Amino acid sequence: MRQASASSACYHPHLHEEFSFGVIDAGEAEYLNRDSRYSIKKGDTVTINPDEVHSCNPLQGKWSYRMLFINSEWIRKLQCEILNQNLSHYQPFSNHLETDSVFFNSFDALFKQLMKDGNLLQSETLLIDFLERCFQAQKPAQPEVNLSHDNQRLQQVKTLITEQLNHQLPLHYLAQQAGLSRYHFLRCFKHQYGLSPHAFLLDKRIEKAKKILQTGETILNTSLALGFNDQSHFQRNFKKRLAVTPKKYQSFFS
Repeated sequence: MRQASASSACYHPHLHEEFSFGVIDAGEAEYLNRDSRYSIKKGDTVTINPDEVHSCNPLQGKWSYRMLFINSEWIRKLQCEILNQNLSHYQPFSNHLETDSVFFNSFDALFKQLMKDGNLLQSETLLIDFLERCFQAQKPAQPEVNLSHDNQRLQQVKTLITEQLNHQLPLHYLAQQAGLSRYHFLRCFKHQYGLSPHAFLLDKRIEKAKKILQTGETILNTSLALGFNDQSHFQRNFKKRLAVTPKKYQSFFS
């Protein structure tokens, strides 16, 4: 990860072994990718494949940007899951630049999550969502997943999450229990239950928190018992779903 705020730094043409993705938060810059030259501005998202010679420099004054560098082998494995093919090499992204705000918003949510806490399930879910969006921008739509033979195993994973609300269950573990790849597990779970596994986990935690708070337990102990990173994280998610703070909710039962 890299973040630059109000920077005037300039870069000579160079390359990286990893995939690189970046967004422009302020200012304008000239983006050179091999033989293509672009003028980029706030809200634009750039995509740089491994070993592609590139440079980005401010047109005038200073600019702000954020970058993610992602291992190429990790992306190859994800592309195998998305395409359901055994790829011996990663597929390069053909679009060097995305100007649709949906890409910026997806990157922004991912970057903020990575900066915020160590919730691996949420981080990997957002990472896959962002990369899928970039990959599907240049690929034909994939056929809908047939869920008829996966319902029972998905129900087992749903039960597993519900019974282990205080645990940080990683995405690869949940997908393994469902007998699916990470990518297809995320699609199947959301298709079946209307929420991502992480959102479902949070909803179940808040439902359990309501019952605990009704007993008079402290807000701190309630958040710790349910696996929240800290009390403020718990309070934010509680208020998002009930429109009142845990303290206000608890006062209804005192």
